[in-house]
Amino acid sequence: MSILSIASRELRSLFLSPLAWSILGVVQFIFAYIFLTQLNTFIQIQPQLANLDNAPGATELIATPLFATSAIIFMLVIPLITMRLIAGERANNSLTLLFSAPLSITEIVLGKFFGVLGFLVCMALLLALMPLSLGFAGTIDYGLLFSAWIGLVLLITSFAAIGVYMSSLSKQPTVAAISTFGILLMLWILDWSSSKVADANATGALEYLSMLRHFEAMAKGLFSSADLLYFIIITTTFLVLSIRRLDGDRLQR
Repeated sequence: MSILSIASRELRSLFLSPLAWSILGVVQFIFAYIFLTQLNTFIQIQPQLANLDNAPGATELIATPLFATSAIIFMLVIPLITMRLIAGERANNSLTLLFSAPLSITEIVLGKFFGVLGFLVCMALLLALMPLSLGFAGTIDYGLLFSAWIGLVLLITSFAAIGVYMSSLSKQPTVAAISTFGILLMLWILDWSSSKVADANATGALEYLSMLRHFEAMAKGLFSSADLLYFIIITTTFLVLSIRRLDGDRLQR
């Protein structure tokens, strides 16, 4: 119950924040622009697609690129949303009051994490309504759409966990945001150099650690337990690190 209380408090504070509303408005405008651009391109090439056997449909040509681009946009905005979760408490000297409450460190971290995750899932739901609207005018692949959306939710969940951890390390929200973006970008492009690595084991490790590889597979409809396990491991690892970090702070006080 304490986790839910902290999560609802955090979610409520986000919806009362001008920064969060600004991010929500700008991001949804960008999503809508990308969606309409992809839709316009699809309409223009429909005569050519009619002459092809097994031609890709609206889901492959509109929804998949939309989710792929939205992943990059989430990588840019999530550090701005998570930067104040703990760093803001530390900067305002309110972390001591939080520690003195009858709450465990696990409840504090998970409450803040689920609060910000609720806000991010709302953004992802608004995004999903755009390709779903195509169902009123034609046929879409709901299986592919669901796989891509689940992949995006798992991705932003791991993004949020990393953001919580980086926020727990810093006293300055700006530093936390920059550090979070650096970690996310590194995990995103990790396998870019894999083709230049001679060691096959090292190449496989880089490819496995790359968030891009796992998200791309799910965005293409290839839902596997290996990709699911990867995101669970990333999320759990950074949440545990956040709990240990704050537990150390509490002991020092």
